[in-house]
Amino acid sequence: MLGGPVYIALIRFSVSLAGVIILFCLMSEPRYERKKMLIGYGCFSTTEIVLACIWYMVDWESCVKLVAFVMFICFSVFAMCMSSDHIYLSVYKLALTLYLMAVFLIGGLEVSILIFHRNVWADIITRIIMISLMTLFIEKKIKYAIRGFSYYVENELDHISVTIMIISILFGIGFILNPNIKDQTPYRLFQMVINFYLTGALQFLVFRLYLHIGQEKEYQKENQLMKMNQRLLERNMELLEESVESGRRIRHDARHHNAVIAEYARRGQTVELLQYLKEYNRKTDSRSPEKICANTAVNNILSAYTRKAKREQIQVTLDVELARKLTIPNIDLVTILANAYENAIFSCIEVKKQSEDRECFIHLMLKRKNNKLVICCRNTCRAETELKNGQPKPEFTGGIGVLSIVKTAANYDGKYDFRNDNGVFIFRLIMNIPQKEN
Repeated sequence: MLGGPVYIALIRFSVSLAGVIILFCLMSEPRYERKKMLIGYGCFSTTEIVLACIWYMVDWESCVKLVAFVMFICFSVFAMCMSSDHIYLSVYKLALTLYLMAVFLIGGLEVSILIFHRNVWADIITRIIMISLMTLFIEKKIKYAIRGFSYYVENELDHISVTIMIISILFGIGFILNPNIKDQTPYRLFQMVINFYLTGALQFLVFRLYLHIGQEKEYQKENQLMKMNQRLLERNMELLEESVESGRRIRHDARHHNAVIAEYARRGQTVELLQYLKEYNRKTDSRSPEKICANTAVNNILSAYTRKAKREQIQVTLDVELARKLTIPNIDLVTILANAYENAIFSCIEVKKQSEDRECFIHLMLKRKNNKLVICCRNTCRAETELKNGQPKPEFTGGIGVLSIVKTAANYDGKYDFRNDNGVFIFRLIMNIPQKEN
Protein backbone atom coordinates (compact mmCIF):
# COMPACT_ATOMS: atom_id res chain seq x y z
CA MET A 1 0.00 0.00 0.00
CA LEU A 2 1.20 3.49 -0.80
CA GLY A 3 0.12 5.05 2.50
CA GLY A 4 -1.72 8.35 2.85
CA PRO A 5 -4.39 9.74 5.15
CA VAL A 6 -7.28 7.63 6.35
CA TYR A 7 -9.74 8.99 3.80
CA ILE A 8 -7.46 7.68 1.02
CA ALA A 9 -7.49 4.27 2.72
CA LEU A 10 -11.27 4.53 2.96
CA ILE A 11 -11.53 5.09 -0.79
CA ARG A 12 -9.15 2.21 -1.52
CA PHE A 13 -11.05 -0.16 0.77
CA SER A 14 -14.38 0.86 -0.75
CA VAL A 15 -13.21 0.44 -4.34
CA SER A 16 -11.56 -2.92 -3.69
CA LEU A 17 -14.46 -4.36 -1.70
CA ALA A 18 -17.00 -3.12 -4.24
CA GLY A 19 -14.98 -4.75 -7.01
CA VAL A 20 -14.77 -8.05 -5.15
CA ILE A 21 -18.53 -8.06 -4.47
CA ILE A 22 -19.40 -7.24 -8.08
CA LEU A 23 -17.07 -9.86 -9.55
CA PHE A 24 -18.26 -12.58 -7.18
CA CYS A 25 -21.95 -11.78 -7.70
CA LEU A 26 -21.50 -12.00 -11.47
CA MET A 27 -20.22 -15.57 -11.14
CA SER A 28 -22.43 -16.90 -8.33
CA GLU A 29 -26.11 -17.71 -7.95
CA PRO A 30 -27.84 -15.48 -5.36
CA ARG A 31 -29.65 -17.09 -2.44
CA TYR A 32 -32.15 -14.25 -1.89
CA GLU A 33 -34.01 -11.73 -4.00
CA ARG A 34 -32.19 -8.67 -5.29
CA LYS A 35 -33.41 -6.25 -2.61
CA LYS A 36 -32.26 -8.48 0.25
CA MET A 37 -28.91 -9.06 -1.44
CA LEU A 38 -28.30 -5.32 -1.82
CA ILE A 39 -29.22 -4.63 1.81
CA GLY A 40 -27.08 -7.52 3.06
CA TYR A 41 -23.97 -6.60 1.08
CA GLY A 42 -24.47 -2.90 1.89
CA CYS A 43 -24.56 -3.50 5.66
CA PHE A 44 -21.62 -5.89 5.50
CA SER A 45 -19.51 -3.52 3.38
CA THR A 46 -20.15 -0.56 5.67
CA THR A 47 -19.19 -2.55 8.76
CA GLU A 48 -16.04 -4.05 7.22
CA ILE A 49 -14.80 -0.76 5.77
CA VAL A 50 -15.29 1.08 9.08
CA LEU A 51 -13.38 -1.63 10.97
CA ALA A 52 -10.59 -1.60 8.36
CA CYS A 53 -10.22 2.19 8.69
CA ILE A 54 -10.02 1.91 12.47
CA TRP A 55 -7.31 -0.75 12.07
CA TYR A 56 -5.49 1.54 9.62
CA MET A 57 -5.41 4.36 12.17
CA VAL A 58 -4.47 2.17 15.13
CA ASP A 59 -1.72 0.02 13.55
CA TRP A 60 -0.77 1.16 10.07
CA GLU A 61 2.10 -1.32 9.56
CA SER A 62 0.12 -4.51 10.30
CA CYS A 63 -2.88 -3.16 8.43
CA VAL A 64 -0.83 -2.66 5.27
CA LYS A 65 0.42 -6.25 5.40
CA LEU A 66 -2.75 -8.11 6.31
CA VAL A 67 -5.83 -5.98 5.64
CA ALA A 68 -6.45 -7.39 2.13
CA PHE A 69 -6.38 -11.00 3.37
CA VAL A 70 -8.46 -10.34 6.46
CA MET A 71 -11.10 -8.38 4.55
CA PHE A 72 -11.34 -11.09 1.91
CA ILE A 73 -11.63 -13.88 4.49
CA CYS A 74 -14.50 -12.03 6.19
CA PHE A 75 -16.09 -11.41 2.81
CA SER A 76 -15.71 -15.09 1.89
CA VAL A 77 -17.60 -16.25 4.98
CA PHE A 78 -20.40 -13.75 4.35
CA ALA A 79 -20.52 -14.44 0.59
CA MET A 80 -21.00 -18.19 1.10
CA CYS A 81 -24.04 -17.38 3.23
CA MET A 82 -25.43 -15.17 0.45
CA SER A 83 -24.79 -17.67 -2.37
CA SER A 84 -27.00 -20.62 -3.24
CA ASP A 85 -24.12 -22.56 -4.80
CA HIS A 86 -22.73 -25.75 -3.27
CA ILE A 87 -19.99 -25.03 -0.71
CA TYR A 88 -17.20 -26.47 -2.90
CA LEU A 89 -18.42 -24.44 -5.84
CA SER A 90 -18.64 -21.28 -3.72
CA VAL A 91 -15.08 -21.75 -2.46
CA TYR A 92 -13.82 -22.23 -6.01
CA LYS A 93 -15.58 -19.05 -7.19
CA LEU A 94 -14.17 -17.16 -4.21
CA ALA A 95 -10.69 -18.37 -5.17
CA LEU A 96 -11.25 -17.05 -8.70
CA THR A 97 -12.48 -13.76 -7.24
CA LEU A 98 -9.34 -13.59 -5.06
CA TYR A 99 -7.24 -14.08 -8.19
CA LEU A 100 -9.02 -11.19 -9.93
CA MET A 101 -8.65 -9.07 -6.79
CA ALA A 102 -4.91 -9.74 -6.80
CA VAL A 103 -4.80 -8.65 -10.45
CA PHE A 104 -6.38 -5.24 -9.87
CA LEU A 105 -4.59 -4.66 -6.53
CA ILE A 106 -1.13 -5.43 -7.91
CA GLY A 107 -1.98 -3.76 -11.21
CA GLY A 108 -2.96 -0.52 -9.50
CA LEU A 109 0.12 -0.49 -7.28
CA GLU A 110 2.56 -1.27 -10.09
CA VAL A 111 1.08 1.37 -12.41
CA SER A 112 1.28 3.94 -9.62
CA ILE A 113 4.87 3.02 -8.68
CA LEU A 114 6.36 2.53 -12.16
CA ILE A 115 4.60 5.30 -14.12
CA PHE A 116 3.15 7.91 -11.74
CA HIS A 117 5.84 8.02 -9.01
CA ARG A 118 3.69 6.39 -6.30
CA ASN A 119 0.70 8.66 -6.82
CA VAL A 120 -2.19 7.34 -4.71
CA TRP A 121 -4.88 8.60 -7.09
CA ALA A 122 -3.25 6.78 -9.99
CA ASP A 123 -3.56 3.58 -7.93
CA ILE A 124 -7.25 4.21 -7.18
CA ILE A 125 -8.14 5.16 -10.76
CA THR A 126 -6.26 2.15 -12.17
CA ARG A 127 -8.18 -0.16 -9.83
CA ILE A 128 -11.51 1.33 -10.93
CA ILE A 129 -10.59 0.97 -14.61
CA MET A 130 -9.44 -2.64 -14.21
CA ILE A 131 -12.52 -3.60 -12.18
CA SER A 132 -14.75 -1.98 -14.80
CA LEU A 133 -13.02 -3.84 -17.62
CA MET A 134 -13.26 -7.16 -15.76
CA THR A 135 -16.95 -6.57 -14.99
CA LEU A 136 -17.74 -5.62 -18.57
CA PHE A 137 -15.88 -8.63 -19.95
CA ILE A 138 -17.57 -11.09 -17.58
CA GLU A 139 -21.02 -9.56 -18.14
CA LYS A 140 -20.80 -9.44 -21.93
CA LYS A 141 -18.69 -12.48 -22.76
CA ILE A 142 -18.50 -15.20 -20.15
CA LYS A 143 -21.19 -14.64 -17.48
CA TYR A 144 -23.52 -17.38 -18.71
CA ALA A 145 -20.62 -19.60 -19.69
CA ILE A 146 -19.25 -19.36 -16.15
CA ARG A 147 -22.62 -20.24 -14.64
CA GLY A 148 -22.97 -23.13 -17.07
CA PHE A 149 -19.44 -24.17 -16.20
CA SER A 150 -20.47 -24.05 -12.55
CA TYR A 151 -23.22 -26.56 -13.26
CA TYR A 152 -20.75 -28.87 -14.99
CA VAL A 153 -18.21 -28.53 -12.17
CA GLU A 154 -20.86 -29.33 -9.56
CA ASN A 155 -22.11 -32.38 -11.43
CA GLU A 156 -18.99 -33.73 -13.14
CA LEU A 157 -16.02 -32.68 -11.00
CA ASP A 158 -15.10 -34.57 -7.86
CA HIS A 159 -14.21 -32.79 -4.62
CA ILE A 160 -10.53 -33.74 -4.79
CA SER A 161 -10.15 -32.05 -8.18
CA VAL A 162 -11.91 -28.90 -6.95
CA THR A 163 -9.63 -28.83 -3.91
CA ILE A 164 -6.50 -29.10 -6.09
CA MET A 165 -7.76 -26.29 -8.33
CA ILE A 166 -8.43 -24.05 -5.33
CA ILE A 167 -5.03 -24.78 -3.78
CA SER A 168 -3.27 -23.99 -7.07
CA ILE A 169 -4.94 -20.57 -7.18
CA LEU A 170 -4.20 -19.81 -3.55
CA PHE A 171 -0.53 -20.78 -3.86
CA GLY A 172 -0.11 -18.50 -6.86
CA ILE A 173 -1.84 -15.58 -5.18
CA GLY A 174 -0.03 -16.18 -1.89
CA PHE A 175 3.30 -15.79 -3.65
CA ILE A 176 2.17 -12.60 -5.40
CA LEU A 177 0.66 -10.94 -2.31
CA ASN A 178 3.41 -12.02 0.09
CA PRO A 179 3.58 -9.08 2.54
CA ASN A 180 7.17 -9.87 3.56
CA ILE A 181 8.56 -9.10 0.09
CA LYS A 182 9.17 -5.35 -0.16
CA ASP A 183 11.74 -5.04 -2.96
CA GLN A 184 10.22 -3.99 -6.26
CA THR A 185 12.97 -5.22 -8.57
CA PRO A 186 12.51 -5.99 -12.28
CA TYR A 187 13.01 -9.65 -11.46
CA ARG A 188 10.24 -9.49 -8.83
CA LEU A 189 7.95 -7.84 -11.40
CA PHE A 190 8.81 -10.54 -13.94
CA GLN A 191 7.99 -13.24 -11.36
CA MET A 192 4.61 -11.68 -10.65
CA VAL A 193 3.71 -11.43 -14.33
CA ILE A 194 4.69 -15.04 -14.99
CA ASN A 195 2.84 -16.21 -11.87
CA PHE A 196 -0.30 -14.34 -12.93
CA TYR A 197 -0.02 -15.85 -16.40
CA LEU A 198 0.54 -19.42 -15.25
CA THR A 199 -2.24 -19.32 -12.63
CA GLY A 200 -4.68 -17.72 -15.06
CA ALA A 201 -3.72 -20.07 -17.89
CA LEU A 202 -4.25 -23.11 -15.63
CA GLN A 203 -7.73 -21.96 -14.65
CA PHE A 204 -8.56 -21.11 -18.27
CA LEU A 205 -7.54 -24.59 -19.39
CA VAL A 206 -9.59 -26.17 -16.60
CA PHE A 207 -12.53 -23.97 -17.56
CA ARG A 208 -12.28 -25.07 -21.20
CA LEU A 209 -11.85 -28.72 -20.21
CA TYR A 210 -14.92 -28.97 -18.02
CA LEU A 211 -16.96 -26.77 -20.33
CA HIS A 212 -16.14 -29.26 -23.08
CA ILE A 213 -17.05 -32.19 -20.79
CA GLY A 214 -20.34 -30.50 -19.95
CA GLN A 215 -21.11 -29.89 -23.61
CA GLU A 216 -20.40 -33.54 -24.35
CA LYS A 217 -22.92 -34.43 -21.66
CA GLU A 218 -25.45 -32.14 -23.30
CA TYR A 219 -24.83 -33.85 -26.64
CA GLN A 220 -25.39 -37.21 -24.94
CA LYS A 221 -28.68 -35.93 -23.53
CA GLU A 222 -29.76 -34.77 -26.99
CA ASN A 223 -28.79 -38.17 -28.37
CA GLN A 224 -30.84 -39.86 -25.67
CA LEU A 225 -33.82 -37.65 -26.49
CA MET A 226 -33.49 -38.64 -30.14
CA LYS A 227 -33.44 -42.33 -29.16
CA MET A 228 -36.45 -41.78 -26.95
CA ASN A 229 -38.32 -40.14 -29.84
CA GLN A 230 -37.36 -43.08 -32.05
CA ARG A 231 -38.84 -45.54 -29.55
CA LEU A 232 -42.00 -43.48 -29.23
CA LEU A 233 -42.32 -43.46 -33.00
CA GLU A 234 -41.84 -47.24 -33.02
CA ARG A 235 -44.68 -47.62 -30.48
CA ASN A 236 -46.89 -45.32 -32.53
CA MET A 237 -46.09 -47.32 -35.65
CA GLU A 238 -47.10 -50.48 -33.80
CA LEU A 239 -50.39 -48.87 -32.85
CA LEU A 240 -50.94 -47.80 -36.44
CA GLU A 241 -50.11 -51.25 -37.79
CA GLU A 242 -52.46 -52.85 -35.26
CA SER A 243 -55.20 -50.44 -36.28
CA VAL A 244 -54.71 -51.22 -39.98
CA GLU A 245 -54.65 -54.96 -39.28
CA SER A 246 -57.75 -54.68 -37.11
CA GLY A 247 -59.57 -52.74 -39.83
CA ARG A 248 -58.62 -55.34 -42.44
CA ARG A 249 -59.82 -58.15 -40.18
CA ILE A 250 -63.09 -56.36 -39.46
CA ARG A 251 -63.77 -55.85 -43.18
CA HIS A 252 -62.97 -59.50 -43.87
CA ASP A 253 -65.23 -60.72 -41.07
CA ALA A 254 -67.98 -58.31 -42.08
CA ARG A 255 -68.34 -59.98 -45.47
CA HIS A 256 -68.88 -63.39 -43.84
CA HIS A 257 -71.34 -61.96 -41.31
CA ASN A 258 -73.28 -60.18 -44.03
CA ALA A 259 -73.51 -63.43 -45.99
CA VAL A 260 -74.82 -65.29 -42.92
CA ILE A 261 -77.34 -62.56 -42.13
CA ALA A 262 -78.52 -62.50 -45.76
CA GLU A 263 -79.03 -66.28 -45.72
CA TYR A 264 -81.06 -66.13 -42.48
CA ALA A 265 -83.15 -63.33 -43.95
CA ARG A 266 -83.69 -65.18 -47.24
CA ARG A 267 -84.99 -68.24 -45.38
CA GLY A 268 -87.10 -66.14 -43.02
CA GLN A 269 -85.37 -67.55 -39.92
CA THR A 270 -85.96 -64.54 -37.71
CA VAL A 271 -85.38 -66.24 -34.35
CA GLU A 272 -82.10 -67.76 -35.49
CA LEU A 273 -81.04 -64.42 -36.94
CA LEU A 274 -81.63 -62.60 -33.65
CA GLN A 275 -79.71 -65.29 -31.75
CA TYR A 276 -76.79 -65.00 -34.17
CA LEU A 277 -76.70 -61.20 -33.83
CA LYS A 278 -76.74 -61.54 -30.03
CA GLU A 279 -73.77 -63.91 -30.08
CA TYR A 280 -71.98 -61.66 -32.58
CA ASN A 281 -72.41 -58.61 -30.32
CA ARG A 282 -71.13 -60.52 -27.29
CA LYS A 283 -68.10 -61.71 -29.22
CA THR A 284 -67.42 -58.20 -30.54
CA ASP A 285 -67.56 -56.72 -27.03
CA SER A 286 -65.07 -59.28 -25.74
CA ARG A 287 -62.60 -58.31 -28.48
CA SER A 288 -62.83 -54.56 -27.85
CA PRO A 289 -59.54 -53.03 -26.62
CA GLU A 290 -59.12 -52.51 -22.90
CA LYS A 291 -59.72 -48.94 -21.79
CA ILE A 292 -57.00 -47.95 -19.32
CA CYS A 293 -57.95 -44.30 -18.86
CA ALA A 294 -59.95 -41.54 -20.51
CA ASN A 295 -56.90 -39.72 -21.91
CA THR A 296 -56.45 -41.06 -25.44
CA ALA A 297 -52.70 -40.41 -25.77
CA VAL A 298 -51.88 -41.96 -22.39
CA ASN A 299 -54.28 -44.85 -23.03
CA ASN A 300 -52.65 -45.67 -26.36
CA ILE A 301 -49.05 -45.52 -25.15
CA LEU A 302 -49.80 -47.58 -22.04
CA SER A 303 -51.67 -50.13 -24.16
CA ALA A 304 -48.71 -50.47 -26.53
CA TYR A 305 -46.17 -50.97 -23.74
CA THR A 306 -48.48 -53.30 -21.81
CA ARG A 307 -48.74 -55.59 -24.84
CA LYS A 308 -44.95 -55.48 -25.18
CA ALA A 309 -44.52 -56.37 -21.49
CA LYS A 310 -46.95 -59.27 -21.70
CA ARG A 311 -45.13 -60.63 -24.74
CA GLU A 312 -42.05 -60.76 -22.47
CA GLN A 313 -44.15 -62.66 -19.88
CA ILE A 314 -44.09 -59.77 -17.41
CA GLN A 315 -47.01 -59.36 -15.03
CA VAL A 316 -48.48 -55.88 -15.39
CA THR A 317 -50.74 -54.01 -12.98
CA LEU A 318 -52.06 -50.60 -13.96
CA ASP A 319 -53.74 -48.20 -11.56
CA VAL A 320 -54.48 -45.17 -13.72
CA GLU A 321 -57.03 -42.46 -13.03
CA LEU A 322 -56.72 -39.62 -15.50
CA ALA A 323 -59.26 -37.30 -17.10
CA ARG A 324 -59.58 -36.99 -20.84
CA LYS A 325 -58.07 -33.51 -20.83
CA LEU A 326 -55.25 -32.20 -18.69
CA THR A 327 -53.39 -28.88 -18.74
CA ILE A 328 -50.11 -30.80 -18.97
CA PRO A 329 -49.46 -31.36 -22.70
CA ASN A 330 -49.89 -34.95 -23.86
CA ILE A 331 -46.37 -35.03 -25.29
CA ASP A 332 -44.91 -34.41 -21.81
CA LEU A 333 -47.12 -37.06 -20.20
CA VAL A 334 -46.19 -39.55 -22.89
CA THR A 335 -42.49 -38.72 -22.53
CA ILE A 336 -42.50 -39.48 -18.81
CA LEU A 337 -44.73 -42.56 -18.94
CA ALA A 338 -43.11 -44.08 -22.02
CA ASN A 339 -39.62 -43.72 -20.58
CA ALA A 340 -40.61 -45.05 -17.16
CA TYR A 341 -42.42 -48.02 -18.74
CA GLU A 342 -39.61 -48.66 -21.23
CA ASN A 343 -37.01 -48.68 -18.45
CA ALA A 344 -39.16 -51.00 -16.34
CA ILE A 345 -39.51 -53.47 -19.23
CA PHE A 346 -35.76 -53.31 -19.93
CA SER A 347 -35.03 -53.96 -16.25
CA CYS A 348 -37.33 -57.00 -16.18
CA ILE A 349 -35.79 -58.41 -19.35
CA GLU A 350 -32.31 -58.08 -17.82
CA VAL A 351 -33.53 -59.95 -14.73
CA LYS A 352 -34.89 -62.77 -16.91
CA LYS A 353 -31.51 -63.06 -18.60
CA GLN A 354 -29.98 -63.78 -15.21
CA SER A 355 -32.72 -66.12 -14.02
CA GLU A 356 -35.35 -67.39 -16.47
CA ASP A 357 -37.51 -68.80 -13.69
CA ARG A 358 -37.84 -65.56 -11.80
CA GLU A 359 -41.23 -63.90 -12.11
CA CYS A 360 -41.09 -60.25 -13.06
CA PHE A 361 -43.74 -57.59 -12.54
CA ILE A 362 -44.48 -53.96 -13.30
CA HIS A 363 -46.89 -51.91 -11.20
CA LEU A 364 -47.65 -48.46 -12.63
CA MET A 365 -49.78 -45.94 -10.76
CA LEU A 366 -50.90 -42.60 -12.20
CA LYS A 367 -53.36 -40.38 -10.35
CA ARG A 368 -54.28 -36.78 -9.86
CA LYS A 369 -54.37 -35.36 -6.34
CA ASN A 370 -55.86 -31.83 -6.38
CA ASN A 371 -53.35 -29.79 -8.38
CA LYS A 372 -50.66 -32.50 -8.30
CA LEU A 373 -49.99 -35.38 -10.65
CA VAL A 374 -48.58 -38.44 -8.89
CA ILE A 375 -46.71 -41.16 -10.79
CA CYS A 376 -45.24 -44.27 -9.20
CA CYS A 377 -43.67 -47.20 -11.03
CA ARG A 378 -42.45 -50.33 -9.24
CA ASN A 379 -40.78 -53.14 -11.14
CA THR A 380 -38.43 -56.09 -10.73
CA CYS A 381 -34.77 -55.16 -11.16
CA ARG A 382 -31.31 -56.60 -10.71
CA ALA A 383 -30.12 -56.54 -7.12
CA GLU A 384 -26.92 -54.77 -8.15
CA THR A 385 -28.75 -51.84 -9.76
CA GLU A 386 -26.85 -48.73 -8.63
CA LEU A 387 -27.65 -45.05 -8.48
CA LYS A 388 -25.43 -42.06 -9.15
CA ASN A 389 -26.43 -38.58 -7.99
CA GLY A 390 -29.85 -39.95 -7.10
CA GLN A 391 -30.45 -41.45 -10.57
CA PRO A 392 -29.96 -44.98 -11.91
CA LYS A 393 -26.85 -45.51 -14.00
CA PRO A 394 -27.48 -45.78 -17.77
CA GLU A 395 -26.33 -49.41 -17.94
CA PHE A 396 -29.30 -50.37 -15.73
CA THR A 397 -31.92 -48.49 -17.77
CA GLY A 398 -30.89 -49.23 -21.34
CA GLY A 399 -29.07 -45.92 -21.69
CA ILE A 400 -32.05 -43.61 -22.14
CA GLY A 401 -35.11 -42.40 -20.34
CA VAL A 402 -34.08 -41.01 -16.98
CA LEU A 403 -32.69 -37.73 -18.30
CA SER A 404 -35.84 -37.21 -20.37
CA ILE A 405 -38.02 -37.82 -17.32
CA VAL A 406 -36.00 -35.43 -15.17
CA LYS A 407 -35.86 -32.73 -17.83
CA THR A 408 -39.60 -32.89 -18.50
CA ALA A 409 -40.54 -33.01 -14.82
CA ALA A 410 -38.42 -29.91 -14.13
CA ASN A 411 -40.79 -27.90 -16.33
CA TYR A 412 -43.53 -28.52 -13.75
CA ASP A 413 -41.43 -28.20 -10.57
CA GLY A 414 -41.44 -31.97 -10.30
CA LYS A 415 -40.01 -33.75 -7.27
CA TYR A 416 -38.74 -37.26 -7.98
CA ASP A 417 -36.75 -40.05 -6.47
CA PHE A 418 -35.32 -43.39 -7.60
CA ARG A 419 -34.31 -46.28 -5.36
CA ASN A 420 -33.55 -49.99 -5.40
CA ASP A 421 -35.48 -51.76 -2.64
CA ASN A 422 -33.85 -55.20 -2.54
CA GLY A 423 -34.47 -56.06 -6.18
CA VAL A 424 -37.56 -53.87 -6.64
CA PHE A 425 -36.88 -50.61 -8.43
CA ILE A 426 -39.13 -47.74 -7.36
CA PHE A 427 -39.62 -44.50 -9.27
CA ARG A 428 -41.82 -41.79 -7.79
CA LEU A 429 -42.70 -38.40 -9.23
CA ILE A 430 -44.96 -35.55 -8.11
CA MET A 431 -45.58 -32.68 -10.55
CA ASN A 432 -47.57 -29.48 -10.36
CA ILE A 433 -50.51 -29.33 -12.77
CA PRO A 434 -50.47 -25.83 -14.30
CA GLN A 435 -53.62 -23.74 -14.09
CA LYS A 436 -55.51 -23.02 -17.28
CA GLU A 437 -54.59 -19.79 -18.97
CA ASN A 438 -57.28 -17.12 -19.11
